[in-house]
Amino acid sequence: MSSDDRQQRFAASVLPHLDAAYNLARWLVRDAHDAQDVVQEAMLRALRHFESLRGVDPRPWLLAIVRNAAWAWLKARRPADLVEPGDDALDAALAHDAPDMNPESLAIRRAERLAIDAAIAALPIVFREALILRELEELSYREIAQVLDVPIGTVMSRLARARALLARALRPVAAGVSR
Repeated sequence: MSSDDRQQRFAASVLPHLDAAYNLARWLVRDAHDAQDVVQEAMLRALRHFESLRGVDPRPWLLAIVRNAAWAWLKARRPADLVEPGDDALDAALAHDAPDMNPESLAIRRAERLAIDAAIAALPIVFREALILRELEELSYREIAQVLDVPIGTVMSRLARARALLARALRPVAAGVSR
């Protein structure tokens, strides 16, 4: 197979999942710029090992590579702070989701979204990555098990614990809304 054919196959099967790769990296390393570095390294690894993809779904395969690159990055650097999305981007996303909401409702929704993002970011990484893969990337339990290289029972346990920790962290936010 020629280099051009290989690159075309790579572009057709792997590049459509670039957004998912970036999303996972961003949540794992907690920084948009660092996530770009992680994804770039992961894409180089993916291209280098592209022939191992034969007969495998490219999305979980790529996300496993991204996860491994993110873990390597974290091991070397251990970032302490979460970089939150910019106010303008968050406001635009909220307004897009509910264009007919009044400013007060948008402000409440924005505060809730920030609380959810902060609660997810505060989860231990093994729970955070399982939750992101399931809830945001909508991978099946089997696919998550492949990405994390753990049994499905471990995926189920991590998701249950992540959801419980998230619920506990968001309880004060929910209590404030129901008043």
